[in-house]
Amino acid sequence: VRGAKAEEALDHICAGDITRPPGSLTYTQLLNSRGGIEADLPVARVAEDLFYLVSGTGFRTHDLGWITDHLPKDGARIDDVTEAWGTRSLMGPRARAVLARTTSADLSNEGFPFGSVHEISVGGVPLRALRVTSVGELGWELHAPITRIGDVFDALLDAGQPEGLAPVGYRAIETLRLEKGYRAWSSDITPNDTPFEAGLGWAVKMKSNRSIIGRNALEHLSGHNLTKRFVGFLAPEDTVLLGRETILRDGIPVGYLSSGGFGHSMGAAIGYGYLRNSDGIDENWINDGTYTLDVAGDIVC
Repeated sequence: VRGAKAEEALDHICAGDITRPPGSLTYTQLLNSRGGIEADLPVARVAEDLFYLVSGTGFRTHDLGWITDHLPKDGARIDDVTEAWGTRSLMGPRARAVLARTTSADLSNEGFPFGSVHEISVGGVPLRALRVTSVGELGWELHAPITRIGDVFDALLDAGQPEGLAPVGYRAIETLRLEKGYRAWSSDITPNDTPFEAGLGWAVKMKSNRSIIGRNALEHLSGHNLTKRFVGFLAPEDTVLLGRETILRDGIPVGYLSSGGFGHSMGAAIGYGYLRNSDGIDENWINDGTYTLDVAGDIVC
C-alpha cells in the first residue's frame, strides 16, 4: 500500500497500530463492522508512504479484495506484488548463526529487534528481511525477487550445514504454531470471532482515539460482555485431534475444537476451540469447570 494517504487509510483499516516509524513491523487484524476478524497479517512500514503487507498463501485474493474495498478513492493504492517476490523462512534457535554466515548486516537484538524490517543482502541477493516468526522461535522471513529466491535458498542451505539446517514443510510449522498458541485464520479466528473472544485484545489499539472499523462493536465487548472464549487443551499423546471435536464442561457440550494436532516437543495432543455460554464467560466460569473432549465417540480427559 502506497501513497500520501497510505498511513491514514491503513490506520482506519487495521486494528493494530501501524503508525510507527519506517522499519517497524506490526501484527494486526482487519475487522468488520461486527468486530469480527476478516484477516490477520503483518504490516511492515518500509517508508513514510509505503507499507508492505504479507498475506497467507491461501488468502491472497480474499485479503486483497477486502483491503481494496476499504481504501479511499484517492491518496492510497494497493499493488499485488505476489508474482514478483518469493519468500524463505529461516526459523529456529540457531537461525541467527546461520543467517550471519550469509550477510554482513547487524543481526543482534539491538540492531535487528523482533518486530522490525530491514533491507539486507543474503548471499549477495538484496532482499527485505522481516524479524517475525510463525513457529515461536527466533527467526526471519526473507522476501527476495522471485528470480533470485533460489540463490537465497542455496546460500542458506550451505551456511546452515554446520548447524544441522534442514528444509521443513507445512506440518512441521503447524505443530510448532499449535505449541506456541498462534491462531490460524479461517479456523481459530474468522469473521465471526472478535479479538477479545480470541484472546488477541492486546493487538487492538483501543486506548487511542483513532477510528477503526469495528471499534463500536469492540467497545461493547471490552466491558467483559463475552459469551465465548478461546481456550487450549492438552490430551494424551495417543489421541488424534483434527478439529471439530466436541468440548464438554462437566459433561455438557459447550463448544468444539477449531484446530488440533500433535505437539512433538510437548509429547501430547493439542487442541484449541471456543467455550460458549449465553449467560457470559469469565475466568471464574472457565476455571470452575471440568473439561473432556468427545473424540469420535470416545470421551478423553
